[in-house]
Amino acid sequence: MLFADRGYDHDKYRRLLRERGIRPVIAERGQPHGSGLGIFRWVVERTISWLHGFRRLRTRWERRDDIHEAFLGLATCLITHRHVQRLC
Repeated sequence: MLFADRGYDHDKYRRLLRERGIRPVIAERGQPHGSGLGIFRWVVERTISWLHGFRRLRTRWERRDDIHEAFLGLATCLITHRHVQRLC
């Protein structure tokens, strides 16, 4: 399932996704807000915001992909650790 905003509201995108076995959930232009898509998309945007809290990930300085991916993994571990601490 793929969630998308009104910018991707076109039959071409829906058809391409269905051909790949992906169910598109795309907001339609001209329809009032309140489709519920924002509930799911907010989680992704919040997570990206948390990752941008780490300055090294906000602007990519590393030329090597493996180093950047290592920092991404460390950031994910730190974010998870902080949330687990709040639960305990």
